[in-house]
Amino acid sequence: MRFNLLGPLEVVKNGIDYAPSPPKILQLLAMLVIRPGKIVHIDSITHELWANDPPRSVRKTIHTYVHNLRRCIEQNGLAADGEALLVTKSPGYLFRIDPEQVDLFTFQRLHQRGRELLRQHEHLDAARSLRSALDLWAGPPMANVHCGPVLSSYVVELLEQRRSARHLRIEAEIDGGLHRELIGELRSLVASNPLDEGLHGQLIRVLGRSGRRSDAMAAYRRLRARLNNELGVEPCDELQSLHHDLLSEGEQSP
Repeated sequence: MRFNLLGPLEVVKNGIDYAPSPPKILQLLAMLVIRPGKIVHIDSITHELWANDPPRSVRKTIHTYVHNLRRCIEQNGLAADGEALLVTKSPGYLFRIDPEQVDLFTFQRLHQRGRELLRQHEHLDAARSLRSALDLWAGPPMANVHCGPVLSSYVVELLEQRRSARHLRIEAEIDGGLHRELIGELRSLVASNPLDEGLHGQLIRVLGRSGRRSDAMAAYRRLRARLNNELGVEPCDELQSLHHDLLSEGEQSP
C-alpha cells in the first residue's frame, strides 16, 4: 500500500486508488499521512478542519470521521483491522504506516541524497538522484484536498522543497557539463516564472557557457527591464556579477 501526496492524495494498492471521497475525511487522512507513525494532536485536526469555527460537538464529529475512515480501510481490504492501523492514542490519533510508504518522504530522502552528492562534487549522480525525486511529483501537492490552515502552510513548504530540488538538479547538471541540454528547459521555466532571479541566473550561465554570449546578455537585459518596471528594483548582486563577467569576456574578445 502506497500513499501519494505529491499530486492528488491517493491510497494505492495493486494499482487502484482507494482514497475516500468525502472532503473532510480526505482532509483528515492527509493530516495523518503527513505524520506517519506519529501522534496527530486532536487540536491540530480541529484547527485544520474548521479553523476558528469548530462545531459544538467537535470531538464527536472527529470520532465519526475516524470511524468512517477505519471503515473505508476495512471495506477496501487495506487492513484487516482499521483500529489497528488508525489508532486512538492520547492526545489524538496515530496512523501506523511507514514513511517509506509515502511518496513525500521518498522525495525528501532522494533530495537529501542529491545534496550530499553535490557536496562531494558527484554532479551527475547528484542530478540523477534529484531527477528521481522530482519525478515523484504529479502536480500540486494534495491537489484534491480542501486544505485548511495547517495543510495550506504545509503545501507552501512542500512547493519550496520542490523548487529547491529543481534548482539543485539544474546546478548539478550545469556543473556536470550539460549546459547546452538545459537551454530549452530553462527558457520554458523562465517564461513561466518571469521574476525568478535564480532561474534567470541559471539560463544566463548556460547560454554563456554554450557560446551564446549575446543571447545571455539579452536575457539579462529583459530581466532587468522587467524588474525595474514591475518592482522598481535592480537584479540581485549575483546576476549583476554574471552580467559584468559577460561584459568582461566581450572586451577580451579579439
